Amino acid sequence: MAILAILVSIILMAGAIVGTLFASGFFEKKDKQAVDEKVAAAGGDSQGGGSKDGQGSGAPAAKASAPAVAPVPMATPSMAKFEVRYVELEKDLLANLTGSKKVMQVKVAIMTRYDDRVIANIKKHEFALRSVAMDVMRQIRAEDIDAADFRKRLAEKIRDEMNSTLQKLEDFGGIEEIVFTNFIVQ
Repeated sequence: MAILAILVSIILMAGAIVGTLFASGFFEKKDKQAVDEKVAAAGGDSQGGGSKDGQGSGAPAAKASAPAVAPVPMATPSMAKFEVRYVELEKDLLANLTGSKKVMQVKVAIMTRYDDRVIANIKKHEFALRSVAMDVMRQIRAEDIDAADFRKRLAEKIRDEMNSTLQKLEDFGGIEEIVFTNFIVQ
């Protein structure tokens, strides 16, 4: 009885496999010419990318019956989306230095190579960006200013904080560089 049950289940599985292959069109006769045309339209060859001699050299097989199709050059991407763009915050940023009576006043321009959405987000959230920049400036000590790379490190900290703020508000930062157009410490 167990042997009969196993035999019936094997026959049912085989029937299911054959039925699936039949329903998917596996047993239908394929038109070789139609397949060749579709492959040629897709830019390949029907020989599997190898040569007719079966060596698989990687060079496309030559076809006497198929017309030669010249490669179509792809359009060059618009350079406008890679254009460097600057947006200057309208007012100067002013902050007291930590542990000193000195004041730092800077004018900031923000550089991006992304599209207009980044510029729009900068303008939209200018108050929040000014606030985080002043928070960074407020943490500077008078002795930090004497370092050779002080302005570069300050610009990087401000950029990182501004990007973090834009990331929270708009899910994308996009600020690549901070440029100081005015820098005064008194």
